[in-house]
Amino acid sequence: MTTPADVNEVRDPELPGRLLTVERDELVPLLRSRADGDFALPVEACPGWTVRDVLAHCSSALMRVVEGRFEKGVFSPACNDRDIAERADWANARIVDELERGMTEAGPVIGRAGGVLDRVALGEWVHAGDVRVAFGEPGAYAGRGLPDALTLLTTVTRDLGHVPLHADLDDVDEPLKLGEVSGERPPGRFIGDAPTLVRLYAGRPVDAGAGYELAGVEAAELNIFGD
Repeated sequence: MTTPADVNEVRDPELPGRLLTVERDELVPLLRSRADGDFALPVEACPGWTVRDVLAHCSSALMRVVEGRFEKGVFSPACNDRDIAERADWANARIVDELERGMTEAGPVIGRAGGVLDRVALGEWVHAGDVRVAFGEPGAYAGRGLPDALTLLTTVTRDLGHVPLHADLDDVDEPLKLGEVSGERPPGRFIGDAPTLVRLYAGRPVDAGAGYELAGVEAAELNIFGD
């Protein structure tokens, strides 16, 4: 069982960096152990992208944060495609090096931003799950970072004024209250495991046979990365 931090407390500015550091220490060794051919595998959650494309997107996004490069249209699909294209001639190892640096240095910057960049840290963790799925590795959208990711998901959905949801998770000790609790809309209800909840909020395909219940809200309403 895992226990996210008390999300009713004041935002923890160290949380995004902690999540990135935990994921860096698990993901980077995995990437360095894979053959170059594995970087050409397709990523189901990102149609048209390979593992290499996802990693190039992740590393470039983090370096934009580190360097404060937030021009108009940053993180748009067009911007993401340009960032990937700029790294087309890079060796896979160079992309992994940049990703490792970004996951090391971006956390404090995101923490000082007051919450507006928290979704970047969460998105990086989700993309690491996308890569694990492509590799056929266990632990996609789970692992040691899950408690921090759930806490960050709760604060991000609250700050976005997202649809309210109460989640009773099979593998988490305490229920989660996600989204804006304003009383204007009755909260939806989720019953299931934490990785499935993450998949729904990230707009990722749910594992076939995953047993979960969702009531009072449509799955598409939960996606926080669909804009």
